[in-house]
Amino acid sequence: MLNVILAGLGVRGRHWAQVIQRSKRAALAALVDPSAEALARALAEFGERPAFNSVAAALDALEDVDAIVLANPPMRREDIILLACARNLPLLIEKPLALDLEEASRLVAIAEAAGVSLMVGLNFRYLAVTQAKRRLLAERTVGAVEFARFTYERWRDGRRPDLNDYPLVMDQPMLWEQSIHHFDLMRYVYRREPLQVQCQSWNPSWSMYAGDSNVAALFEFEGGLRVNYQGVWQGNWAAPGFEWRSDCTDGIISQREEFGALFYARRDETALTPVALPPHERWISETRALFDAFVGHVVDGAVLQCSGRDHLRSLAMLEACIQSSASGSRVHIRDVLTRTGEF
Repeated sequence: MLNVILAGLGVRGRHWAQVIQRSKRAALAALVDPSAEALARALAEFGERPAFNSVAAALDALEDVDAIVLANPPMRREDIILLACARNLPLLIEKPLALDLEEASRLVAIAEAAGVSLMVGLNFRYLAVTQAKRRLLAERTVGAVEFARFTYERWRDGRRPDLNDYPLVMDQPMLWEQSIHHFDLMRYVYRREPLQVQCQSWNPSWSMYAGDSNVAALFEFEGGLRVNYQGVWQGNWAAPGFEWRSDCTDGIISQREEFGALFYARRDETALTPVALPPHERWISETRALFDAFVGHVVDGAVLQCSGRDHLRSLAMLEACIQSSASGSRVHIRDVLTRTGEF
């Protein structure tokens, strides 16, 4: 049984608590949050257990700890990572690892120098629809992908009590909090690395966010693949819009909902063919699969997935978008990654 400290009991942290509590291979050794209110709410929901206002206090008090899951906001994580490294405790950390590429690179280097596994919580990789799409492309069901359009549109009310509120004051909240998932999915599903991007980000007049809430970008990937991306947190219609369409040499693959609705069609077919997917419990099913992969690595020695080092490549896409929007010029991903020592 893997004894896990869960730090961060906000919206996402409560998803993690559900997943860890349901696991047959792990147990919630302790709950951590600086908010007494959040701790009280979590203890009422998940049962009495050791509770602390800091990871340092938890580690001082507990000896039987095997891993740490960090679901806290992506700021000021270095001290916690250093504590975990001192105890040789594997880490599973919510995305993004940090709100700065150089800081994220430093955190990865700290963990690697200590020989501590650092997995990033990229749960969207573990959606059944993601896995099915990856298989369709690998099996060349409609040939090889040549270009794609990824559209994500919503009016995100950042003041809702069931959403984290810190994005309201972030620089580039859409990119750091949402687009990072989408960029990572592009790399993962297409199995190609990005080469360059032309991007603009902006904030509409009605936005409640301090930083840019909307993004448009054109990426070029290895092999000439081009992906046209639009990510919108402050569209002006409450109904969400989503489509990820991949145009391939023999037809298309289309995902029409964020968590499902996958189809394909060959060029001359007038109807889309649906792809059967298993039932899905939103935010739980894919997080459970992510956590199972983490436990498999720590307990069984399976290969580490979603490593911090790999995460830097997705963060480089984000940083390149920021640079491109600021300069009005195309930015090469390799130039951004050079700062992390990847090249």
